[in-house]
Amino acid sequence: MNTTAPAGSVSIYAEASPNPESMKFVVNTQLLSEGVSVDYPSAEEASNSPLAQELFKFDYVGRVFIAANFVTVTKTSEHGWTQLIPELRTFLKSYVESGGPIFLVDPAAEQRAAQQAAGADHSLEDQETAQKIIDLLDNYVRPAVEQDGGNITFKSYREGVVTVNLQGSCSGCPSATVTLKSGIENLLKRMVPQVTEVVAEGVTASF
Repeated sequence: MNTTAPAGSVSIYAEASPNPESMKFVVNTQLLSEGVSVDYPSAEEASNSPLAQELFKFDYVGRVFIAANFVTVTKTSEHGWTQLIPELRTFLKSYVESGGPIFLVDPAAEQRAAQQAAGADHSLEDQETAQKIIDLLDNYVRPAVEQDGGNITFKSYREGVVTVNLQGSCSGCPSATVTLKSGIENLLKRMVPQVTEVVAEGVTASF
């Protein structure tokens, strides 16, 4: 995967998310491999992404999430999006068109290794269960969540409890708990009988 944005004409449009503090900027070019995403809750954690580091220089940017063809920005200021969207869209368009680097190292390999490590210390049965959960999340949950400018990733499975990470607009979203319990938990319980509960990390606001 090329970690530098391709030069050329780029089209970007803003799309609202269920989280009023997050805005999704959709780009007509590929920023990351399909199925891979990265979430940066702070500038300090964005050392691998020059693009995210530049976005954090805007004093109202509090979180940056990058997926295959969009960037979700979560703001910290009280300024309305009407004021902020033109500035962010202009910056992103200029940065991507100029071929600015998105990442220093492709995150895909790192994420695959982390996912494998998460199940390495489990029994064979638990590893098989964890893989079923990962497949369900990737095939049924991720596409819907990405539509809203976020992502959900598998972290661990232990004694019936699935732990996931909420990223991008999902982190701090007022409807995240409802989605997690009424949607994702019910799906996993129905499809994987061993699952008793789903809990989330990466939630930055109370509901």
